[in-house]
Amino acid sequence: MGILDSLRERLNPERPSRLEPGMYSYTAPPSHPFNYRLHLRVEPDGFAVLVVNAATVLHLNQTAAEYAYHFIHLTPPDTVAETIAKRYRVGKSQAAADYAAFAEKIQALIEVPDLDPVTYLDFERHRPYSEALSAPYRLDCALTYKLPKGAPAEAAPHKRVDKELSTEEWKTVIDKAWAAGVPHAVFTGGEPTLRKDLIELLDHCEAHGMVTGLITDGLKLGDTKYLKSLLDAGLDHVMVVLQPGKKQTWESLAGFAYWKEVLADDIFVAAHLTLTEKNAKQANQLLDRLKEAGVSAVSLSEADKGLTDRLQAARDHADYIDLPLVWDLPVPYSELNPVRLELENPPSEMEFAPQTPNSTAQRAVESGTGKAWLYVEPDGDVLAGQGAKKKLGNLVKDKWEKVWGKAPH
Repeated sequence: MGILDSLRERLNPERPSRLEPGMYSYTAPPSHPFNYRLHLRVEPDGFAVLVVNAATVLHLNQTAAEYAYHFIHLTPPDTVAETIAKRYRVGKSQAAADYAAFAEKIQALIEVPDLDPVTYLDFERHRPYSEALSAPYRLDCALTYKLPKGAPAEAAPHKRVDKELSTEEWKTVIDKAWAAGVPHAVFTGGEPTLRKDLIELLDHCEAHGMVTGLITDGLKLGDTKYLKSLLDAGLDHVMVVLQPGKKQTWESLAGFAYWKEVLADDIFVAAHLTLTEKNAKQANQLLDRLKEAGVSAVSLSEADKGLTDRLQAARDHADYIDLPLVWDLPVPYSELNPVRLELENPPSEMEFAPQTPNSTAQRAVESGTGKAWLYVEPDGDVLAGQGAKKKLGNLVKDKWEKVWGKAPH
């Protein structure tokens, strides 16, 4: 029996009034030995979602949601025990023990991010994205579809729009998402570092307490001063779309390694590698090099179906060298984007996993599209997921409720 089941059995089934629905967050101070963020979104039914470092999502019942609320607000344990004991008519000692167990498990997730909350922490298991959500967990923001000069032809975006939002319009999008309870924004493209206001937009998210990510070719991040400005603006994680023949790609990864050591910054760095006829034979060596560069995870796709076996071999090698695979973050939408490559027909309503043939991951991405995340194009138009055809609305012109109401959740 999981800890949340145990809490449910112990406490009176006639639940007291629920917490006020909304978003609650906590960011550890710079002096804390673990640089972490917590985002708690309480739903109207009293249940909640707790996001730990934008990586682990816990689905909490009403009682656990209250414990998470107090954990985020740094409420003294004695006060928590007294409050819970009164609200749920249980002994104070039992409430104290339950809260201590809950806090210990959350702390373990903070300090050891690779832990599986089901296997190691005995939390309840939920089928991904199975619950009703008041808002998605993440907003994928394509700031631009422009590319740097000299970018390979296959990297050209499959454009739907040419217009780009202004800085203030993007801030409006961010504000609407945060007000709706979206804790996480990812900036992608095209190449988002071509936008001169990227740091300003990161600062704007930081002011809200939003978790932020960046999907980039990494060529500009070899400039360590520019990279540090991104980190200073609060960037939490990055995916570098690898161009193996470009030295700037590797310089950017070296820059992250440098700042992580100098600043003790725990930014999560992943790399995306598309296997082509040109690089497929060197896939294992490239993965080894990524491991040596200190990346935290890798995303893989193939340029054509004839490379499926090599893709699987690369996945196996990544597992062998203990380099985790990520499958639910976007990559720039281009001719080599997995959305286009892994479907015989052009994308319709769904986003597909970057490294299928893992059908389980593919189904999870399908079920998360339009529910766990939404995709915003450079002109503010909203799609259920990257590559979807149906427009849900425009986040500059339309109210959040109208856009979210059309999403397939």
